[in-house]
Amino acid sequence: MYSNRFLLKLLVRKEIKVRYRGSVLGLLWSYVKPLMQFLIYFVALGIFLNLQHGTPNYSIYLFAGIVFVNFFTESLGNATRSILDNRDLIRKIYLPRELFPVATVLVSAAHFLPQLAVLVGACLLAGWQPSLIQLLMVIVAFIMVAILATGLGLLFGAANVYFRDSENIVDMILMVVTWASPVLYIWTMVQRVMGPWYWVYQMNPLTVGVEIFHWAFWYPTLTADQIGLAPLPPDLLGFWLPVAIAISVAILFLGQSVFRKLSIHFAQEL
Repeated sequence: MYSNRFLLKLLVRKEIKVRYRGSVLGLLWSYVKPLMQFLIYFVALGIFLNLQHGTPNYSIYLFAGIVFVNFFTESLGNATRSILDNRDLIRKIYLPRELFPVATVLVSAAHFLPQLAVLVGACLLAGWQPSLIQLLMVIVAFIMVAILATGLGLLFGAANVYFRDSENIVDMILMVVTWASPVLYIWTMVQRVMGPWYWVYQMNPLTVGVEIFHWAFWYPTLTADQIGLAPLPPDLLGFWLPVAIAISVAILFLGQSVFRKLSIHFAQEL
């Protein structure tokens, strides 16, 4: 991949230009979509269902989760469609097919950065004082979910060439993702319901990533008494993070293996 970095750079530029061609707001859509999501969830859950009453600084808690999950959903959704969207280019010239899903993940990362800047600004207004290890874990969590999205993007992107139902399957997965991770609610609610089966919930790398984002952005805005209301999940860094990284890397290798086998006949199938 490193040897093809120039081609990858060109594809990223192309993706950004194509996506915002004819758009008035352009890159500002990176702010509009998460802001609308935040307002809808905050009003529906924070105010109507009163979740903000038992969750201090619920607005920061909610936005931190939304920003993180949005990166994953955008990456996976676009990576799944990347081969079909570039069918004309694939038919005409040969270049490593893996570059297309990877380019879409990098474009999603470019959209993620403005949202992250807004999150940091909101946290600073709330008295955010993170430690160095918390900032480092943010980078680790971001890389982990990028690996996960790339692996799944390669897998479903290749399958989508042969089975167009793959895109619908991914759409259903993305519809569930926000609710399958502690974005809108506290993890302790899940633990109370699932009991000894809580470990199944924690096996989701996205769950671990969201919890780390909350630990890095939300926890430093709380007082000691408020942290007691929502303690950090046990063994988050010592056990669950390594497990999540291992699962993400395994999915990347699986996706890459399937992609290589199926990509041989992409041009014919397209």
